[in-house]
Amino acid sequence: MDREFLTDLFVDFGPVTLRRMFSGYGISADGTNFALALRAGLYFRADEVTIPQFEAEGCGPFQYQTSSKTVTVNSYWQLPARLFDDAEGLAVWA
Repeated sequence: MDREFLTDLFVDFGPVTLRRMFSGYGISADGTNFALALRAGLYFRADEVTIPQFEAEGCGPFQYQTSSKTVTVNSYWQLPARLFDDAEGLAVWA
């Protein structure tokens, strides 16, 4: 995902700031980081209130491999694929 694609994706949400992070971007609005765009996909920050919404959509938490194990980051969950074609729905999730 490139900078232009991500900016267009959040057009219904409002202006976002993209900062290079790892192999992608950290995405924030009004100084609050709420998403990560990495080679593996787009992940939104989640908590005990929103995690059930991600689970209901069949999404999982961000994971990466080290040389010895899989690390799960439960604070970021993969965005449902259907929202890439639904700017208004994505704005609600954001």
